[in-house]
Order: sequence, then structure tokens, then C-alpha cells
Amino acid sequence: MSVIDIASGKGKKKYTVVSLFAGAGGLDLGFENIGFEVVWANDIDKDACATHRKWSRAEVVQGDIGKIGFENIPSADIITGGFPCQGFSLAGPRKLDDKRNSLYKHFVKLVEEKQPYLFVAENVKGILTLGEGSILEAIIEDFSDKGIGYNVFPTLVNAANYGVPQDRWRVIMLGIRKDLNIEEYSFPKPLCKKVTLKQALKNIPEPKPADICQGAYSSRYMSRNRKRDWDQVSYTIPAMSKQVALHPSSPDMEKVGEDLWKFGKVGVTRRFSWQEAAAIQTFPKDMVFEGNLTSKYKQIGNAVPVKLAEVVAKDVKQILNKHFSQMKISKVGN
Repeated sequence: MSVIDIASGKGKKKYTVVSLFAGAGGLDLGFENIGFEVVWANDIDKDACATHRKWSRAEVVQGDIGKIGFENIPSADIITGGFPCQGFSLAGPRKLDDKRNSLYKHFVKLVEEKQPYLFVAENVKGILTLGEGSILEAIIEDFSDKGIGYNVFPTLVNAANYGVPQDRWRVIMLGIRKDLNIEEYSFPKPLCKKVTLKQALKNIPEPKPADICQGAYSSRYMSRNRKRDWDQVSYTIPAMSKQVALHPSSPDMEKVGEDLWKFGKVGVTRRFSWQEAAAIQTFPKDMVFEGNLTSKYKQIGNAVPVKLAEVVAKDVKQILNKHFSQMKISKVGN
């Protein structure tokens, strides 16, 4: 039954979501917490799909989205997706011809085929400047020109401003179908107070050694400070376990040269455990992640923080509720 039946006071109570590149489901959890229903989700990673199934009632399909027929994907009110961002990242090689940069096109094609009311796409900060902005322009043009078309509103946000205890800059792209007649959009204003590491980790028990990455610290790792204090927010939680920042109980790092730091000698130096990384990504404390330690860190680091997803979901819900409320008023008036 279409969500449009809300305008007449009949039908389902929840807006539906189809999720691409869903991973463990950080974005999906945020939408579910705000009252959406994720009905179908996809990721190529086996462990991430297994994790998603642990908490989700959605049909979770593992596989390459380019090889899944769209006839097997249900229609939904919203389509979401944090399409793979490695080709866009500021941290790694930024190649215009990186094949991973084209994966968003599957997202575009599904939006064109299913025509949801809105879509939400998430990506790294680097997408804004890749190819001097040409990649972002191409993405917006693709969404704008397909079918009915969408007005696309990209916003650079820091998750730390929205209840997430880490500095994590990401681009949130909200696409609104043009027949909803919304020409302007502003992302919600930042919250007044940030959540610190002390607040985020206060109920996380001391981890076992097996839950912490024990890998060697590379020259890349030692090229900058990796520790924040208890009263601060964390550095970005990455997908690579060896690059995870230090726990605030670790001794302060000391700068010894250009792009060269060393560990302090007083105390125990250790990375965040995967449970602590998950808490910083605002996953529920009882969240179960499948796979080995490296896979758990990867799933957590690749995710959209749940609290940031909730902010997006609230705004999307308000847009849809307002739209259908106006439709109902218009229908009564006629």
C-alpha cells in the first residue's frame, strides 16, 4: 500500500526504506529508531549482512548491486545509501577513473526506476573537491535529469555537532522528488552541546585483549597525534583496524619532528577496542557484529553514525509529513 494513503487517513503508519550499500546498518538503525521501516537492504560484505540480520527485520541481500535485478528490489518511500567512498577519499589516492566512483550510478538507476519521494546519500568530504568539484556536479546532474528528477541538496556536516562523540566530516545528500515542490532545504542546526569520550564510554566495560587491534603501528599511524582526552570528542573512527585512534587512558603522544610522533612512556598505550569504537559510532551497547576482529572494525568504521542518521531521518519524516498533510488539506478543500 502506498504511503500516499496517509493523506486520506488510511493505510500504513510507517514510511518504508530501501537501503543500498547498507553495511552493518548504521544509517538504517537511525531511520528505524525514528519510526521508518527498512524493508530491503543490500551489501556485498558477507559479515556486514550477517550483522544487519541480527537486528533487522528487513530482507537483507548479500551481493553486487550491479548484478541484482531491480525487479527483485521492492519500491519504497525512501532510498538510502552510503555508496563506497574509497575513490573519493582525501586520505587515499583520488582518481577520477577509480571504478568505485561509478558505483553511485547503480544508486541513480534504482532511484530512477523506483521513484521514491526522497533519497539520502552519504559520502566523505573529499567528494566535494574531487576533480575540482566535477564529480559532485556529475552526481547532482544525474539525479536531476532522470525521470521526474530530483532537487539535490548536498551538505557538509560534522557528526560531532549532532550527538556523535567524534569529529567525522561527511557530505549528506538529500534528494527530494521535484513534484514535492521543495526548492530550498537547510540541514538541521547543530546541537548546543557535544558528547565527550567520557560520556560515550562510561558504561563500556574494560575490553579483553582479543577485542583490541594489536597490530604494529605504521609510519602512517605515527605521522600525527592519535589521542584525544576524556573531555574531548574522538578522532574519526576509520574502517582499518590498524588506524584506529588511541584510548584516552593512553599516555599523550609527543611530537618529535615533522609528520613524526612517538608514544608517551608512562602508562599503557592501546587503540580503542571494537566495542568502544562502536559506542563512539553511537551503535547500541548490545549490538552484535559478526566476523573476525578486522571485520568488526571495518563494519563499524564504514557505518554512518546512528545518532547522525537519526537527525537525517527526523528531517526526512518532517518533510514527508508536511507534504502529505498539505495533500490532505488540499483534498478536503476540493
